[in-house]
Amino acid sequence: MAEMISVKEMAEKWGITSTRVAQLCRKGEILGAVKGNKEWLIPINAEKPLDKRRKSRPDSNMQTGILLPLPIGISEYRIASTQYYYIDKTMLIKDFLDERPKVSLFTRPRRFGKTLNMDMLRVFFELDSDEDTSIYFRDKKIWKCGEEYRSYQGKFPVIYVSFKDIKFDNWDDTFEMLKATIANEFDRHHELSESQKCGESDKRYYQDAVDQKLDKVGLSRSFDVLSRMLSKHYGENVIIIIDEYDVPIQQGYSKNFYDQVIDFMRNLFSGGLKDNSHLAYGFLTGILRVAKESIFSGLNNLVTNSVIDDKYSQYFGFTRNEVEVMADYYHSSDKLDEISEWYDGYRFGDTEIFNPWSVINYFGNRCKPRPFWQSTGSNDIISEVIGNANEEIYERLERLLQGERFIALIDTGVIYPQIKNNPSTIYSFLLVAGYLKAENADISPNGDYICEVSLPNKEIKTVYNKEILQKLEGFVSQSTATGIQEAVYTNDTAKLQKYLRNLLLQSASCYDTAKELFFHGLLLGICAMFDDKYYLSSNRESGQGRFDIQLEPKDTQRPGVLFELKHEKDCTPSRLTLLAQEALNQINVRRYDTEMRKRGVETIVKYGVAFSGKNVEICME
Repeated sequence: MAEMISVKEMAEKWGITSTRVAQLCRKGEILGAVKGNKEWLIPINAEKPLDKRRKSRPDSNMQTGILLPLPIGISEYRIASTQYYYIDKTMLIKDFLDERPKVSLFTRPRRFGKTLNMDMLRVFFELDSDEDTSIYFRDKKIWKCGEEYRSYQGKFPVIYVSFKDIKFDNWDDTFEMLKATIANEFDRHHELSESQKCGESDKRYYQDAVDQKLDKVGLSRSFDVLSRMLSKHYGENVIIIIDEYDVPIQQGYSKNFYDQVIDFMRNLFSGGLKDNSHLAYGFLTGILRVAKESIFSGLNNLVTNSVIDDKYSQYFGFTRNEVEVMADYYHSSDKLDEISEWYDGYRFGDTEIFNPWSVINYFGNRCKPRPFWQSTGSNDIISEVIGNANEEIYERLERLLQGERFIALIDTGVIYPQIKNNPSTIYSFLLVAGYLKAENADISPNGDYICEVSLPNKEIKTVYNKEILQKLEGFVSQSTATGIQEAVYTNDTAKLQKYLRNLLLQSASCYDTAKELFFHGLLLGICAMFDDKYYLSSNRESGQGRFDIQLEPKDTQRPGVLFELKHEKDCTPSRLTLLAQEALNQINVRRYDTEMRKRGVETIVKYGVAFSGKNVEICME
């Protein structure tokens, strides 16, 4: 009689999972396999059955010399890992299995690989009777970690939903889309409709879910019921994956149905992730944690992994080494400095990170840099930050644009309404949304982080400048902005004064013209258009003081420009002229041109600009 070995031993010998070997035994496809007291025993010399299931892994294109296409917009792991250039992130699975937290939340900016990673987890863990999904991992890093990790492949029923496309203007439409999204997931598990292991009441609920007949109370139980049915049917607890869970919440805040969506989500997540005896593990992704809304009320098994935490820091976005290998593959190693300038600079935990969406699109655009990330979604957070900024915050945002950094208090549990109620949360929003990087994080006495924040790269600086200009849309027409730009280029004081005066007369309200900060922001926003030919800076030290606005030419043969602004209420025409002359004199007396002179700029045009209400006077030399 042949020597018999265990399922685990045969899995090691054949290089497949224990789950797959057990399935083959149950189907009678392994000759001589017998069921012992607790597990299957297999003849040591048994032949591995031919895999008759479909496989979609293509032959390596490297053998033909044809480069793999770039995975632009590809978020399905099966396709990305077999048909496109794929950066192996499967060690995320190992790191998770080494600790196995009950529920994990990953918060990262949009387009940093959250959806692709969640689909990777689904394909790895999901029990699939129609396909041997191990083929998608046999050449990946996780497979080399041994049977201890491979034994989890294809083991669990999985609930997977993504809320990334639930972006509607009202709660009714949002709820209808939530119903449709959850109905699709019920329908994906169509085997439950006739399962002999599920009760009749659960089957009726199942059909109502598929037919989208559930009300708000009924739908809030959907994860609880579906996980129970799957667990009974397969005899294994369930993994629940919720991708971009906070998209409907952000939309609710922007469109004024925040309280309704928060109440629903709280009940939905509570049913699926809190005290659910049929839950094996849960995974969620989003931009924000939304903890202070008690949306995860009582969920004491939740582990949050934010942009500040070290764990999993290398799995969302590209590391420097990954970008270097990718650049070499696409014969663009000479472009690394440009890629770094535009798309590097993020810091997730202790890892340097490049924006993956922008890097991929950079190679796809024949290595011509553009702010690719800018067009991937709404920048409403930036717009609202600028719209609600007080003088101190506005000055700090200017300092960021000038390449400076400063210390800020960061609350990773920040919620949307705090933008208006607590201006200091602005930096927390900007960080978690991908508009800032944080370094040298330390814990404050109240548990928040104290970090040094700055802009990560040139791409984000472009986004800031664009948003400053967008804030002025409807207030500054393109023709007016272009006219002001031309007047500055040609040193035409009369033309510049005409455009600014008409701008104020036609567009500015009396409230707008009440503070100098308004005029400063107005002129700064217009000057942001000069960025391709000038370095824009504001409130910087030079000579014996701090100038208001400076345009330093990138080509020193061009003239530099200095603006000094003055504002008084209820000025007479003569007083306004005198005020403009005082502003011009201040540039000369305090030698604001010192820094530009040091850098070789020979010609510097100086403007003293005085505002009063909707009147403006300009002196130039």
